[in-house]
Amino acid sequence: MLIDVALPLSLAFIMFSLGFGLTFADFGRILTMPRAVLTGVVMQVVAVPVVAYLLLMVVELPPAMAFGVMILAFCPGGVTSNILTKLGGGTVALSITLTAVVSLLSVLTVPVLVAWAGGKFLGTQAPEVNVVAVGVSMFAITAVPVLIGLLTRWVAKGVAEKIEKIVSALALILFVVIVVVALATNWDLFMANIGSLGPVLMLLNAVLLILGVCVARLLGLSGPDGLCISVEMGVQNATLGIAVAGIVAQASGIPEYAVPAALYGITMYIVTIPGMFVLRAIFGKS
Repeated sequence: MLIDVALPLSLAFIMFSLGFGLTFADFGRILTMPRAVLTGVVMQVVAVPVVAYLLLMVVELPPAMAFGVMILAFCPGGVTSNILTKLGGGTVALSITLTAVVSLLSVLTVPVLVAWAGGKFLGTQAPEVNVVAVGVSMFAITAVPVLIGLLTRWVAKGVAEKIEKIVSALALILFVVIVVVALATNWDLFMANIGSLGPVLMLLNAVLLILGVCVARLLGLSGPDGLCISVEMGVQNATLGIAVAGIVAQASGIPEYAVPAALYGITMYIVTIPGMFVLRAIFGKS
């Protein structure tokens, strides 16, 4: 099917756009602002999956939908988190660094965690997950494009600065198209589960936003740093979630496991945009 080729290529371009907006200095912030970066990385890699898991222990969803929620929770922050962080008054430099670092780390973390979640939520019905194969696939469609984008900007900085907005716009369009196609492909399943899945995803989003800014405050980080970490936790890379679901299912087209990520690609903006302004009013200046 065309989607089997278009989806990974689209994700690769989206990740290229992420790298295209980076400089090597963004990774250097790990040394200049280590506490904020470490907090953000731990909250994204550890806290987001833990919150999702605990929520699924309380709210019952069909096994395939629950597995899909966990796949989403294992993904890094979305590329639009940088834009939303700026809009909400968060620390943009920290947002860029966290998105880059966690996106690269996900090549190692996601395959292992997905294999565990498959056995936990699907039991004997879980597809066989080849951790190495998933890791290699993710490296090819995420890490490599990010590195190519980073090197392209470094080699041709002047050109990159001129076309960066165009590249970002194209990436955003591709993101919207992927979400729409994923929902349309599984429309009956989407409609059958939206009543239960939608509220769960929105609740997850709200909890992550609040948890991010509260933990940052407890650790003595600034208000803008807390807002940044909050947004990074609440805005997931839904496109990667859809792609990982396809890799795990090992089937043509977009599988049912992708429905939560596709739906979250819509609901995360409904919750995050007003949510970050509320959090900004409470914590933003502290």
